[in-house]
Amino acid sequence: MITFDQSGYDIRLEWGIKGVELLAPVSEVIIIIDVLSFSTCIDVALSRDAVVYPYEFYNDAAIAFAAEKKAMLASKRSDPAGEFSLSPASLQHLSQGSRLVLPSPNGSTLSLATGTTVTFSACLRSAKAVARAAMQSGKTIAVIPAGERWPDRSLRPAYEDLLGAGAVISYLSGSISPEASVALATFRSCVDVHAVLRRCSSGRELNEMGFEEDVHIASQLNVSDIVPRMIEGAYRPG
Repeated sequence: MITFDQSGYDIRLEWGIKGVELLAPVSEVIIIIDVLSFSTCIDVALSRDAVVYPYEFYNDAAIAFAAEKKAMLASKRSDPAGEFSLSPASLQHLSQGSRLVLPSPNGSTLSLATGTTVTFSACLRSAKAVARAAMQSGKTIAVIPAGERWPDRSLRPAYEDLLGAGAVISYLSGSISPEASVALATFRSCVDVHAVLRRCSSGRELNEMGFEEDVHIASQLNVSDIVPRMIEGAYRPG
């Protein structure tokens, strides 16, 4: 697999769980990008001094895990009865210092697969801050856009995550792989982040579901200096 690990470059990019599995072992730092849900949720929650435990699925095991950690369990975004969920807007009023288990088939799953590699979560809101912290943690940096899932669970590369990856890469220094260069070019060509997120497939889906505020929150560029880092199985300020 050495052909695909982009090891000749300081800044690498690959998609989804396979990207994590391939690049985490050969990179000093890995950055997870899931713009319209997980990564923006992490940023909003940590702005409330929360500790966030990623978890892959919302199920009975997640309920037991939350009880073990003495944490609240976020519900599915589509659950009207849930107080907190993968909706960034829902976390704006999280109690200060909360402990939250955040199930997510994309961002959480990737975060839990990075092993011992230094791991950050980044979104458009925190792109510059996380990039600076990443460069202080290592020279070889893998940026992983999470993407979405088709109904058969296969990866659907998502524009918003490519854009978020490009935003982070724009603040990194070092040699850039061709794959990472595509994300950088996508970001640099974007004139109006909010407008394009509203029009992309994932943004349109959220708008149709009534989550326009989530798109607005996620589209804010470099408004946060929060640096979420995985420490002992949870995201905490790095």
